[in-house]
Amino acid sequence: MDAKRKWDDKHTDRLNQDEGMEVNERLANLSPYLQGGLAVDLACGLGANSLFLADHHYAVKAFDISEVAVNHVNRLALKEHATVHANVCDLSQWGNLDLKENSIDFLVTTYYLDRTIFPYVKSIIKEGGYFFMETFYLSRSHTNENVSNQYKLQPNELLTEFKDWHVLFYEENEQEGRQTIFAKKNVESR
Repeated sequence: MDAKRKWDDKHTDRLNQDEGMEVNERLANLSPYLQGGLAVDLACGLGANSLFLADHHYAVKAFDISEVAVNHVNRLALKEHATVHANVCDLSQWGNLDLKENSIDFLVTTYYLDRTIFPYVKSIIKEGGYFFMETFYLSRSHTNENVSNQYKLQPNELLTEFKDWHVLFYEENEQEGRQTIFAKKNVESR
C-alpha cells in the first residue's frame, strides 16, 4: 500500500471513531510563547495543532499527504473561521513546499520524521522564530513496535540537531517513547 492511501485510511478510521482531535499537550503548555504570525504545520493530520495555532493569532499553512485529512482540516477551518489553509503534499518531496527562507514564525511537526528536512526547516524559520517537534524515539522502556526504527529518533538527537538554537523545552519520555523539543532560532543560528 502506498503512503497516501495508508494515511487516507488511517485518518478515515480516526474520523469514524472521533479520534485524533486533541492538540498536543506539550504544545498547548507553550501558549505563553505564541505571539502570532505565520505558522507551518508539517504532517498536520486532522489539524488539532493547526487550529490551536490559529486560535493564537497565527495564519497557518498546513501540509499532509492525506487528502482525507486536508479536506477535514479545511472544512473545520471554514466552520470555525480559522486562518488555516491545508494542502496535500508528500513531505518526502519537501522541495515542493515553496516556503521562503526566513519567512516562518512558528513551525510544528508531530509524529513525522524525515531527517533530510531539518536543513530546510532551519532555513525557513525566521530569526527569533520557534520550532516544535515531537515524535517517537528509540526508548529502552517503550518499543513502539508498530513504528519502524528508521522513524524513531536516537537519544538526544533533537538536542544535537538543534544545538545552535536556544532550547526552551526538551524531553525524552522513556515510558511513552517520545522525544519533544521546543527551540527558538538565534540570530546566528542556521
